[in-house]
Amino acid sequence: MTKIVRTIDTLRETVRAWQMAGETTALVPTMGYLHDAHQTLIKAGRAKSDRTVVSIFVNPKQFGPNEDFKSYPRQEKRDLEILEACGADLVFLPAQEEMYPSGFSATIDIPAFSNKLCGIGRPGHFSGVATVCTKLFLQCMPDMAVFGEKDYQQLQIIRWLVKDLNIDVDICGVPTVREEDGLAMSSRNIYLNADERTRASQISAILSASAKRLSDGMPVDQELNNAFIKFASLVGETPEYLELCDAQDLEIIKQVRKPARLLVAVKLGKTRLIDNWPVSPINS
Repeated sequence: MTKIVRTIDTLRETVRAWQMAGETTALVPTMGYLHDAHQTLIKAGRAKSDRTVVSIFVNPKQFGPNEDFKSYPRQEKRDLEILEACGADLVFLPAQEEMYPSGFSATIDIPAFSNKLCGIGRPGHFSGVATVCTKLFLQCMPDMAVFGEKDYQQLQIIRWLVKDLNIDVDICGVPTVREEDGLAMSSRNIYLNADERTRASQISAILSASAKRLSDGMPVDQELNNAFIKFASLVGETPEYLELCDAQDLEIIKQVRKPARLLVAVKLGKTRLIDNWPVSPINS
């Protein structure tokens, strides 16, 4: 049965007891409204550790002033049923004041990673992500933490974070989980109306085809220009960004000489969608 914990003290006591018994722990940080992609992350954590902790916390520090913090979907009862079915050992459900008590002022920032791509249109977002993940790592002290590659920039920031701060936790990235039509799973997909949902399914098709041509040697500027036009036509406005980046440090590149990622952000109606696709060097 999944244990429900709402305080840091109880979380620490529980995980320490597991550690004293020689058991390893995986942490899966989430903002709730769980779907199949979250379940895949939980299964990955269970496969690699003895115990699995899932945190559910809609983190206000990673939302901008005009974003959807208040309307972000929340269904605690449904989430708990999913976690029970997945076999999660513990769910950490802290209140906002538990995570950010009165007077809290610390901030973690990694500007080399956060001031690009999604960070341009969402200033402060990755600082909020880095801060809450640092707190979760220190509260839980897991052996590993599991994140999805769908949020690829976030994943690389977290990897850099634990390296820079010498936090003893292995970061496990899990390939993007997709709907049958290719759309990357996201809690925000529920915001899409029927027409938007149909068009959204083409994002991965454009992205994957473009990534293949880049891997086959298509000149980067030419391919990005062609894909940019396709995305603009699909969503009816200019994409927020479409960039080919080094797979590790996310620096923009113009030649595919080592593993890379093609990353895109677009808006369909009021819904912002992101996706990415791996690009391998030719003949690799």
